Amino acid sequence: MENEFTIIAFSENSIGLLNRLTIIFTRRHLNIESLTVSESAIQGIFKFTIVVITTQDLIGKVVKQINKVVDVLKAFYLIEEEIIYQEIALYKVPTEAVTQGNEIENLVRKHNARILEITPDYTAIEKTGHKNETQQLFDDMKKFKVMQFTRSGRVAITRARRERLSEYLRKLDTEKLMVKEV
Repeated sequence: MENEFTIIAFSENSIGLLNRLTIIFTRRHLNIESLTVSESAIQGIFKFTIVVITTQDLIGKVVKQINKVVDVLKAFYLIEEEIIYQEIALYKVPTEAVTQGNEIENLVRKHNARILEITPDYTAIEKTGHKNETQQLFDDMKKFKVMQFTRSGRVAITRARRERLSEYLRKLDTEKLMVKEV
């Protein structure tokens, strides 16, 4: 049975790494639903957050293969209950639609969105939330002729007390100390 999984991979900043990672998915005919790369809490380490829909068996194999990539420090996968996540969406609507009534204002309030900018030509609106929430606001605003819409990839943190990379790095340090003592 297929489920949604979030893969978290940590690496140093390395040219071509994103290409090497996406090839792993392409070879297995897996579509990446969302991909976000950013700095992590550890200086010099970058965090890849990748969302895929697949089986438990295949996600295990993919993560195992990602961990074999030279520049990857550690990768693991999580299910929805193990993470806290958000996405951000931006909407651009004609300002005329905003000034001709309260409907867009009511939608912004109802969806806990916010207006970022108002110009004579357009109004920019921001919404953070899960994909279904940002999509619902888009669907509700379609009648106002949305000029542009974009949604970011998932950003996520684990619900666990500690980041798994920190645990992994501590384990490596401990192993190195033990080797030096022998």
